[in-house]
Amino acid sequence: QVQLVESGGGLVPAGGSLRLSCAASGRTFSSYAMGWSRQAPGKEHEFVAAITRSGGSTLYTDSVKGRFTISRDNAKNTVYLQMNSLKPEDTAVYYCTAGTYPTPYDYWGQGTQVTVSS
Repeated sequence: QVQLVESGGGLVPAGGSLRLSCAASGRTFSSYAMGWSRQAPGKEHEFVAAITRSGGSTLYTDSVKGRFTISRDNAKNTVYLQMNSLKPEDTAVYYCTAGTYPTPYDYWGQGTQVTVSS
């Protein structure tokens, strides 16, 4: 089992950048693929990005390709989501997830709010 704690959310103007971090507990972090999902007000959860256990492969939803980058540091039990060129439609609660690639949805963090102002 793994526990996930996100940080790094906040309010940013359109075109700005944020980096989300997700710290995982336990000694088995490297055995999980990791991901980020988001939920905007009144909408369903949306897959954002995923990364394999080694970090060798990544996957993104089309709307964030070229703007977001997922990465991980297995020595620090941490996964990151670098978000550049943010748009108002990126506003959502962002959740860190862990599980099996390419849909690592077995475990979820509590979420962190990202708000992009126009």
